[in-house]
Amino acid sequence: MQMMKRYITFAFLFTIASCAWSQQELQVSQYMFNGLLLNPAYAGTHDYFSASLLHRSQWVNLDNAPTTQVFAIDGPVAKDKLGLGLIVSNDQLGIISQLDVAANLSVKFQLGKGNLSFGLKGGISSYSADLSSVEIWDVQDQVYNQNNIQGELVTKFGFGAYYYMDNFFAGISVPVIYSLDDEILPELTNQNNYFTQHYYANVGGIIEAGPSLAFKPSILVKYLPNAPVEVDLNCNALFFNRLWLGLGYRTQDALIGMVEYNITPQLRAGYAYDYTLTDIQTYSSGSHEIMIGYDFGKNVSIKTRSPRYF
Repeated sequence: MQMMKRYITFAFLFTIASCAWSQQELQVSQYMFNGLLLNPAYAGTHDYFSASLLHRSQWVNLDNAPTTQVFAIDGPVAKDKLGLGLIVSNDQLGIISQLDVAANLSVKFQLGKGNLSFGLKGGISSYSADLSSVEIWDVQDQVYNQNNIQGELVTKFGFGAYYYMDNFFAGISVPVIYSLDDEILPELTNQNNYFTQHYYANVGGIIEAGPSLAFKPSILVKYLPNAPVEVDLNCNALFFNRLWLGLGYRTQDALIGMVEYNITPQLRAGYAYDYTLTDIQTYSSGSHEIMIGYDFGKNVSIKTRSPRYF
């Protein structure tokens, strides 16, 4: 039985390593509470600065399962015409680890009753792959028959657009349009780049059901060439401008439960649980995610008079 569990673990690790080619961007469940994680154009769309720290443990109880830590901060500058943002993330995916530092710059224009923002993202990723730790059944596979990669630096660039009003938002983004990653491409491959374009489109709004209750439904569509389209369906409810409760469904992946509590107008904390719908649920108890956020700046008092829902 112990030997069987070991082979199952190796099989999952091999699957994780293979999936790294097709799912290379951060996957978190509480992105609706910080749009900067999806779109650089979100930077500076509040009247104040906002910072958050997030940790995600995916597929708990599975050896070497993915873990992610993200720090993000953004805010308006130049009389609210520009936005600046910074994201620092550490992503461990089986034998692969990435440390990313990315700067975000956005410019905002008034359009009708809302604002249209365009954003650019540029950063550096330190990429490592412990290929020697993988047990390979096909020793002739040239993709894995190479030396380990340790701290290889990769430059990345991304783009996004974001439109928002008091009760509606919509955005599109490509977190990595181009990357200088020739050094981490496997030998004997016909690919031009290791990091491929992921296309995101999301839309959502606010339905106020009364002075103490509001609903925020939203949809996120994720497209990657040569992979199935993935859709997130979410609905969060806000009670008394303090407590968010939400449910989500990620196609071909998980059911998600979320909670966020505004401890003070500036300080908030959140938790998300993913119930896995794939065969991995046999070996894992799901995924856990915790987040803490803090808003600050000279205009943060605006939140108490007119809360921002996104």
